[in-house]
Amino acid sequence: MKKETAIVEAILFLDTEPLDENMISKISELSRDVVDIALENLKEKYSAEDSGVELSQISGGWVITPKKELWGCLKERYGKKSEAKLSKAAMETLSIIAYSQPITRAEIEAIRGVSADNMIRLLADRNLIKEVGKKDAPGKPVQFGTTKEFLKFFRLNSISDLPKLEETESERFELAR
Repeated sequence: MKKETAIVEAILFLDTEPLDENMISKISELSRDVVDIALENLKEKYSAEDSGVELSQISGGWVITPKKELWGCLKERYGKKSEAKLSKAAMETLSIIAYSQPITRAEIEAIRGVSADNMIRLLADRNLIKEVGKKDAPGKPVQFGTTKEFLKFFRLNSISDLPKLEETESERFELAR
């Protein structure tokens, strides 16, 4: 299993996008069971204290990333240039969308209390949100939700990995509903 684990490790090292087990199996020409064992071997290998990387599941796929506790001191130099900090207003709008999706512009504005046009445009341009449908209401307003890029940006495997809100915070996100 050493050679197979090394092959899976090399694939994850070389590929820039998260890969699911089926894709790793296809690329490596290894069976899915062998890929699963190799991933477990890599998790164990990277869990050692002297390892600077870990195996992370992001947006449904596997990727080798710096350990979370090290990323703070590395991010300024090695973070993507497109990962420029989001303003407080953009983060507020993004969090409303993430926790309330699917959500309309009017619902976002009802929660924030200010126009959301610029923030929605900015977040859509950064590919953190997208149109996910139309609400069954008069005028059929567009509904927004988060993207796979959002999951990668915040190093989440799925939207369910978002921190849980306290009851008072949760009620704030329900105002527009």
